[in-house]
Amino acid sequence: MKTFVKLVALVAAFSAPLSFAQNDAAKKPAEEAHAYTAKTPKLNRAQVDSWLAKPDKVVFIDLRRPDELTAIGGLPVYLSIQSKELENNIAYIPKDRSVITISNHAGRAGKGADLLASKGLKVVGAVGVQDYEAEGGTLIKITKPEKKPTDAAAQK
Repeated sequence: MKTFVKLVALVAAFSAPLSFAQNDAAKKPAEEAHAYTAKTPKLNRAQVDSWLAKPDKVVFIDLRRPDELTAIGGLPVYLSIQSKELENNIAYIPKDRSVITISNHAGRAGKGADLLASKGLKVVGAVGVQDYEAEGGTLIKITKPEKKPTDAAAQK
């Protein structure tokens, strides 16, 4: 019995530091989970706001899925091209404007921006809308229009 108690105490002594290590790993900031690795600069809120003030000189390309746009929101102006379709739609991107790509935390935006830069477009940066919002920026929320009753339903 004494051996069993010693064994339980030994297991408890060695497992406690492991559980603390796991808790510390779970508490790492979101920035570390979404490490930015692109060559294109990641823009902060002030830089994005500066470009938003020059709509005739820039095109914002949002690379997110439609459900992400409606759930999270986005910038007030953008061209929507999902990241998987970006290369096939380069011809539709204005060549006379600077380009900024958009995603949630700039991961996809950075990759997309690097691709566009490699194709000769003038890319100035990438932005994550959730990072932009966390820095105090305001996102535009897209809502579905309310369904209006049809004439037949209204007559009943």
